[in-house]
Amino acid sequence: MVMEDHVIESTRLFLRKMSQSDFNALCKILQDEEVMYAYEGAFSDKEVQEWLDRQIMRYKTDGFGLYAVILKESGEMIGQCGLTFQDFNGNQVLEVGYLFQKTYWHRGYATEAARACKEYAFTVLDADEVYSIIRDTNIPSQKVAERNGMVRVGVFTKHYRGVDMPHYAYAIKCSKTYNT
Repeated sequence: MVMEDHVIESTRLFLRKMSQSDFNALCKILQDEEVMYAYEGAFSDKEVQEWLDRQIMRYKTDGFGLYAVILKESGEMIGQCGLTFQDFNGNQVLEVGYLFQKTYWHRGYATEAARACKEYAFTVLDADEVYSIIRDTNIPSQKVAERNGMVRVGVFTKHYRGVDMPHYAYAIKCSKTYNT
């Protein structure tokens, strides 16, 4: 399978830029109430389109964004993972974010993809530090951040969909001898 927008590869996965053709696969993630509980519920078609448009714009403006996570063995898009700039206490930080279809939870895919994105941030983007910003109730994502070598460095509140949501900031600094 040839992927012209292939960006990152790991043992079982490759990550590539999303395009409009990924809309239906993205809906399987963003329109699942259980997957989206940290966002206060599933997205509408319009919100999914806005999310996809935002990633495509990030590729153009930042050179990166959330990528489609493709399972090598099947070619299926099973999630999204990548790097975005996020606000943490008034500063823009580079964040590794991830969301996966419920069917693929608890198989190590989020950790594998997050580690690959962290490595990409340090080795390709020459980042000094990478964060993951996670809702306080999202224990599985917190465990992914910890398996990615991150430690909790702060707590803050995001206001989203009319709800105040406590979030934890996890971070890891680059050691210049970084290897995974």
